[in-house]
Amino acid sequence: MKPTHIEHIGIAVKSLEEAIPYYENILGLKCYAIEEVKDQKVKTAFFMVGQTKIELLEPTSDDSTIAAFIEKRGTGVHHIAFAVNDLEHVLEETAQKEIRLIDQHPRKGAEGLNIAFLHPKSTGGVLTELCEKPQE
Repeated sequence: MKPTHIEHIGIAVKSLEEAIPYYENILGLKCYAIEEVKDQKVKTAFFMVGQTKIELLEPTSDDSTIAAFIEKRGTGVHHIAFAVNDLEHVLEETAQKEIRLIDQHPRKGAEGLNIAFLHPKSTGGVLTELCEKPQE
């Protein structure tokens, strides 16, 4: 695997409405997109910082993984996402290196990206997301 760049940093928040003003009014960033990813039970808000995105994640259900994360650890950094090419192949290679995969195959994520997560117990405690723009 050779990531091309940091795609985004995911931050778990209880409320986008409460969190967005900090990023806009204090940091001077502009929220350029808000999107609900229904199958992940999450609502996202995106900001650009140079070439890297900040993704705020608000749970839309008490049984979402983000709600569970906030319940267990509180709000804050949830994951780091790396952009890769040929995500399916990267997952195969990663599994061969005995890294525990949360997703065995890519699935759809926010902004139309194909995504897959690596388990933090195999990555030094950091939930890692791999992202790939779909072929057009």
